[in-house]
Amino acid sequence: MADQHTLSDLWLRRYHPAPDAGLTLVAFPHAGGAASYFQPLSTALSPGVDVLSLQYPGRHDRRSEPCLDSVDRLVEGIFQVLSTWAARPLVFFGHSMGATLAFETARRMERESEARLLGLIVSGRRGPRTIREETVHLRDDAGLIAEIRKLNGTDSALLEDEEILRMILPSLRADYTAVETYVYRDGPPLRCPISVLTGDSDPQVTRAEAERWAEHTTADFRLRVFPGGHFYLNSRPAEVIKALTQDLDAYRGAPKVSERKDF
Repeated sequence: MADQHTLSDLWLRRYHPAPDAGLTLVAFPHAGGAASYFQPLSTALSPGVDVLSLQYPGRHDRRSEPCLDSVDRLVEGIFQVLSTWAARPLVFFGHSMGATLAFETARRMERESEARLLGLIVSGRRGPRTIREETVHLRDDAGLIAEIRKLNGTDSALLEDEEILRMILPSLRADYTAVETYVYRDGPPLRCPISVLTGDSDPQVTRAEAERWAEHTTADFRLRVFPGGHFYLNSRPAEVIKALTQDLDAYRGAPKVSERKDF
């Protein structure tokens, strides 16, 4: 097994190190996403929160590595690296596919480690027991690109650049394969609280589907609905930061902070 330093270098990006923050937020990107998506979030929360953003294999500086096309395989790698951070108070935050990965990693951390998992914040994703038949990963390249255009999470100019498309399509297809073939396995609910953020016009998740996350915790549950679609957080940065700050302060019992920087 790789040592702690090597694992962290592979999987984690720490844009604003804050080792004395007292709380570490681990950010799980969406399908096709990279660690850099959460760099503005790290800027906004620094220095009060130490933000670690995951870099999945097959993209950006890990582009030479094979993509992983199953939730189980991704969680295995994530669990190994986060186990080395188990001594720190942790909160997981995942958007879309990242929500599923954050949830499954949280289950494993509670089951197999001594980690101090204070809370799980999920965004843009249905409760794990909610099943939809999805086949985007089986489409041709044009169909895959059409889907990400519809969700409006990628700069449209990038989708016109053939070289960029060649770079992102393998990881995008692998991620869609992972999340669309994911099957929830029964197990005990989490002991940590769950907070859910979602857009009111997200085609990927209804309010009722988002509410089903409540089934997966024995602790507190909170749902917030924002105006917008699947990537509502791109157009509502101040509101998202406010919601995250409220959750993080609640998880660690800190006094409420009236103002935080936007991202």
